[in-house]
Amino acid sequence: MSRLYQMYIEELSSVCYRYVPSESDAKDVLQNSFIKIFTLIPTFDYRDEPSFRAWMKRVVVNESLNYLKERKKLVFVTQDMDDLPITDDEGFMLRHITADELHQLISELPDGYRTVVNLHVFEGYSHKKIAELLNVEESTSGSQLYFAKRLLARKIKELIKKRQ
Repeated sequence: MSRLYQMYIEELSSVCYRYVPSESDAKDVLQNSFIKIFTLIPTFDYRDEPSFRAWMKRVVVNESLNYLKERKKLVFVTQDMDDLPITDDEGFMLRHITADELHQLISELPDGYRTVVNLHVFEGYSHKKIAELLNVEESTSGSQLYFAKRLLARKIKELIKKRQ
């Protein structure tokens, strides 16, 4: 168990922090995730290392989502479209910030936005699957992603301007 923990703690911590940005809360979620992994490992049908890693990531994502739901921290924000600039230069802007800066900006998003961005962009889930996981309408997932992208675009522009 110790060896498994050492091998995967960094990668699984990264997954957890994408959903639960508070360090103390994320540590609690990670601990619960590892307990669940160690408990369920006998039931896992091992095929290869990538499938095992993917399974462990799913456990961490699910534990993170459960934490957010239980703590009522998963709040979906509605935005007025006029509040957010719509730009076509998001790709250009992303080339001017580091991955760490982008991660920080994502961690500052409202919980609903951040959760949908992580599930859709990083985990590759469809809006239908996200809606099932979060018990919301599919359109809610889509709108949260849309508004999150707009808000991120604005934050990236502000960061780039601040540097100049």
